[in-house]
Formats: sequence, structure tokens, C-alpha cells
Amino acid sequence: MDLDQRFWGASVEELQQGYVSLPDDGGFVCLVCGHHAENGRIYPVQDRWYEAEAYMRRHIEELHRSMFHYLLDMDKKWTGLTDVQRDVLQAYYEGKSDAETAKLLGSKQSTVRYHRFHLREKEKQAKVFLSLMGLLAERSEKDSESFMTIHRTAAMVDERYAVTNEEREKILKTYFPYGLQGPMREFPSKEKRKIVVLMHIAGRFDRNRKYTEKEVNDVLKEAHSDYVTLRRYMIDYGFLDRKDDCSVYWVKGEKQSDE
Repeated sequence: MDLDQRFWGASVEELQQGYVSLPDDGGFVCLVCGHHAENGRIYPVQDRWYEAEAYMRRHIEELHRSMFHYLLDMDKKWTGLTDVQRDVLQAYYEGKSDAETAKLLGSKQSTVRYHRFHLREKEKQAKVFLSLMGLLAERSEKDSESFMTIHRTAAMVDERYAVTNEEREKILKTYFPYGLQGPMREFPSKEKRKIVVLMHIAGRFDRNRKYTEKEVNDVLKEAHSDYVTLRRYMIDYGFLDRKDDCSVYWVKGEKQSDE
């Protein structure tokens, strides 16, 4: 199971804590970057030692700041928040009062209170919607899992992503006739097929590693001879990101340091 599947398959509680436990005492996996902590192993951090789950909590705090900040920084197509609502949530998470938040936003306290009220109403709607989808899944579990997982960094989520897992497998077999780790027969022109192929190729990159442009090209050459076009698509469709000077590339999803 890839990281996006784990992320979207996590419960609300698991998203809040930022990690999931693996079956059969396999340890814990960070939902942000995929870092793994093994049960039974003790992890040293500075002058302290941590068991697996405590270490995973420390990992999220040190590398990702907090799950609140990570989730809040996700694209608004996932959070459903306006920029103002995001700022209000951020202010209240930091313990600011209505007056302090109003000053920060350059608005009135009554406006801030309205936004806070509206967010509470959105919370109620979300609870009802999650309950409805949970009840639907109980009656039709197969249908609830039939669609291809969408990567969290998709530039735009629309009908192109309405691809079932069965369709995905057929597309991959068509375009990778020599095996899934081999080269493509050709690059698809239809958008749905393009998404499927690009998502598969993105899986050949290590999300915890930084790449030079040459290293990216080397990976892409194994998939298609026109690696320059392929690289552009990987950026445009939200699979890879890079520095402005193209000196460093990485799997999109986690902010990179300037080191």
C-alpha cells in the first residue's frame, strides 16, 4: 500500500495523530512522509530514548511541526477552507482571542465571531457527511474502494481522476507491456490515461530523497525516451516539485529545507 492510500484510508483520529499502526506488530508509519518506526526498537533522539510510538510522535513534531499545520497547509480543494477561514483557525490554534484575531486580519471582532460560528457549522456538516459515507460503505464496501487513489498534491481534481482500479490496471498493462518497471510503449494522449501513467512513474521516486535534474532524467529515461516532456508533466500534474533554479527535485508533498 502506498503512502497516499494510507493517508486517505486513515480514520479522523489517525489523521490527527499523523501516523498509523501496521498489522501484526509491524510498527508505525508517518502519514506525511512514510517514515517507519519498528516495534521493539529503541530510538535515540538527542539525549533521550524512545519506543516506537513515542518516537513517531517526536518525529512528527520535529520534522512536520504538527499535524494541525500540515493539514491546514494542504490545498483548499482538500480542506474546503477559504483563506480567511484558514487564518482564523491558525489564530485560534495559537491561542489568540477574538480581538487579537480581528487585529491580525484587519477586521471587526463581530466578523471573526461569525467566521468561528460558520466553522462550527461546517464541522457539523462534516460529521453528518462522514456518517453517511460510513453507512454507505457498510452496504457497498466493494464500491467504496473501487476508485484509484488520488495523490494529495494533484494540481486539480476533476473527472480525469474518476478511474476505477480495474481501469487503472488495464491502462498500465496497455502502456507497460514489458512489465510495470519497464519502459512505456508510448505516452498516452488522453487525460485519464496520462494521469494513471504519471502516477505510476511517480512511484519510482523515493519521497524521502532529493534528486538532481540528471538523476530525475535517469529515472524518467527508463520509462520513456522523451524524458524532458515527461519531467514537465511530472511537475505540471503535481507529482514532482523543484527549486526555481532546477538544482534540486523531490516528490511533491513535503516542504524541503534549503540545506
